[in-house]
Amino acid sequence: MRYWLMKSEPGDVSVDDLAGLPDQTVAWYGVRNYQARNFMRDQMRVGDGVFFYHSNCAEPGIVGIAEVSKLAYPDQTQFDPHSHYFDPKATPQVPRWFNVEVKLVRKTRLVSIKELRTYPQLERMRILQKGNRLSITPLDPRELEFVMALL
Repeated sequence: MRYWLMKSEPGDVSVDDLAGLPDQTVAWYGVRNYQARNFMRDQMRVGDGVFFYHSNCAEPGIVGIAEVSKLAYPDQTQFDPHSHYFDPKATPQVPRWFNVEVKLVRKTRLVSIKELRTYPQLERMRILQKGNRLSITPLDPRELEFVMALL
């Protein structure tokens, strides 16, 4: 089992939105970074743990725990010319973009990025590295244990 930090803009899908969805499950659509796509397509497995992270908002941070509930499959938004995530080079026969589905385990208190930065134990956490903009990053088991103790 692996563990991941997955970012979502709360204006798109917030942890509260996820809590209100049927089965509290959502397709993690719209990822348009090859490394993040490869994490979903090649490494994520059903049951993997996820920190649900709000990004691009007033107070970015971890707001919930989820788990991967469905393996990667083609992201349908890439085929929709009306979608912000449309990719004219993608075809159903040769998709370029994939998503997994995640299911909410529970909402947590907000552990802000500002708070995360105060702990020397997390200094190597990828989300805290300068220039890191990936929407999906793997977590080291020690990082996971430390953050879980904060929740």
